[in-house]
Amino acid sequence: MAAGLERRVVRTLRVAPGEPARLGRRDTDWFPGPDGMSKSERKAAARDFLGSYVEELSALQEVLYASDRYAVLVVFQAMDAAGKDGTIKHVLTGVNPQGCEVTSFKAPSSQELAHTFLWRCMTALPQRGRIGIFNRSYYEEMLVTRVHPELLEKQRLPYGPERPSFWDDRFEDVNAFERHLDRNGTKVVKFFLHVSKAEQRKRFLARLDDPDKHWKFNSADLAERGRWHDYMDAYEKLITATSTPWAPWYVVPADHKPTMRAMVAGILVSTLDALDLSWPDVDPEEQADLDAARKALEAE
Repeated sequence: MAAGLERRVVRTLRVAPGEPARLGRRDTDWFPGPDGMSKSERKAAARDFLGSYVEELSALQEVLYASDRYAVLVVFQAMDAAGKDGTIKHVLTGVNPQGCEVTSFKAPSSQELAHTFLWRCMTALPQRGRIGIFNRSYYEEMLVTRVHPELLEKQRLPYGPERPSFWDDRFEDVNAFERHLDRNGTKVVKFFLHVSKAEQRKRFLARLDDPDKHWKFNSADLAERGRWHDYMDAYEKLITATSTPWAPWYVVPADHKPTMRAMVAGILVSTLDALDLSWPDVDPEEQADLDAARKALEAE
């Protein structure tokens, strides 16, 4: 398959631990194919890669489920209209629904606000053998609350952002949490779908032009767009502080949806491949039962 391409994508998009994310320097429309491809050629190539990766991911998920040793947690973060929902749908289209669960996190409830900011995500973690998808996550507590610190008042914390170490403390908590997950068999992989402000505007207008997509548009989305630079600053600090060897961040160009989906699928395949999964061994007693069952069926 396209192992060379896969390695190139992983190397280019992964934020190295200890290195700045440098979001402002990253191309939101990068494509790892040959130069000079037309739009139609690029779209076709991306779809071909996606199809191949989806098949591989489906096969790997079966072994993950059967081996019952690891879980995989996939975190998606992005600005509005970056394509999280569509990416999840297309990348996981071939995965057995019994082995995968998607959780979307909205504004926290009163019960969730009565716990620590990690609690509601802890209760949604995937079991061994399964892939868990977080559509937004505990990282909202270092993004939305950083841009809108007044939201923290609802959490009734002993101290807030006035304390100089507040955000660094949250980064430290998340890094420790993800390391705990990794040590106990849950592999964490995180995607920031990096859409440009110009492309977001184009997609917002497309939603407004299509009555069938009006439900996707919220006037609050426009207000948050007005804080674009604040969000980019928050993402820069967050990704830089929390891309670790045990839970890396991948900054995926999101201006071209087919390319974005293919890259995400390729990175997931690479992540599961690295777990060195294998089918469970059958002990002698179980093998004897299987042999007896075969003889009984053949004798009918």
